[in-house]
Amino acid sequence: MQKSVASAKPLTGGKVLLILVAFFGVVIGVNVYMAKVAISTLPGTDVDSSYTASLGYEKEIAAARDQNARHWQVDAHVQRDAAGAATLQVEARDKSGKPVTGLKFQGVLERPTDKRYDLPLELAEVGIGIYRGSAPSVAPGQWDLVLQGDAAGQRMFLSVNRIELN
Repeated sequence: MQKSVASAKPLTGGKVLLILVAFFGVVIGVNVYMAKVAISTLPGTDVDSSYTASLGYEKEIAAARDQNARHWQVDAHVQRDAAGAATLQVEARDKSGKPVTGLKFQGVLERPTDKRYDLPLELAEVGIGIYRGSAPSVAPGQWDLVLQGDAAGQRMFLSVNRIELN
C-alpha cells in the first residue's frame, strides 16, 4: 500500500518576484520612516555659518574682558513651584558692593538637548539692583540659564550656567 503525499506548491518565478518586492518594500519603508523621525527630532545647529560666527569672535573676547574688568557680582536664583512656573531673580552689584540699577536683563532657559524648548524670560527691575522674571510652564530637568544684562544698547554682562530644576 502506497501513501500519496500531497506535494507542496511549486516555487515559481512570480512568487520569487513577489517575495523580493515585499522584502525590499519593508526595508525601504522602515528606512523612510527612520529618516523622517531623525529629521523631525534634530534640534538643528547652534550657528548657521561658522565663518560668520568667527568674525564676531574678537568682539566676544573684548566684551568678556570688559565684563571681567567691571568685577560685578551677579547672583541668579531660579525657583520652580509645584505648578511648573519658574521665577528667576537676579541681584547685581558692582565691585564695591553697590547695587547696579538701570540694566535691562534678559534670561533664557535653554534645553541642552533641544533648542525647540528654549524659554525666554524678560526681567524687570523690582528693587534697587534686583531683577525678576518668570516663565509659566517649565519642565523639570537640566537647563542652561543664559543671562544677559544690557545698558544703553550695549551688553554689559553675559553668563551661561547649567542648572537643574526639580
